[in-house]
Amino acid sequence: MSCKVYHIFLTDDDLEDRQFFEQAINELDIDLVFKSFDNGVELMENLHSDAKLPDFIFLDLNMPLMNGEECLNDIREESKFEEIPVIIYSTFVDEGKLKELQGNGANLFLKKPNSFEQLKTAIKTCLNYLDSKISLQKSPKKFLLKY
Repeated sequence: MSCKVYHIFLTDDDLEDRQFFEQAINELDIDLVFKSFDNGVELMENLHSDAKLPDFIFLDLNMPLMNGEECLNDIREESKFEEIPVIIYSTFVDEGKLKELQGNGANLFLKKPNSFEQLKTAIKTCLNYLDSKISLQKSPKKFLLKY
């Protein structure tokens, strides 16, 4: 990846999952600013603030207050957020929901890996894949990533 500093957001109501993700991402060889939120309301408040917009959003589906699907829909309704890749990051894969999530603007669906090394590989794969795209208008052929 290039020398740029990546701003990466994770929204997940599970504290252990957020900590696990942060440890993994901090071991990758990239310059980054990482922020995590424990619900979709906090994420949306940050996106609508004057804070720098993220380069990538990892978004859990099952959260209180505002779930990941509601966040995704709100994000994609705002033109200023349309270029931000959104990676759905969930333990459970509902095959019936995949097409709907992709149709609603998610760029990838990452099933939460079981091991630390798999998580590092998965995050790097997502960032490399989406960073290499000039335009996110065309969804990747491989939407679901499992490790």
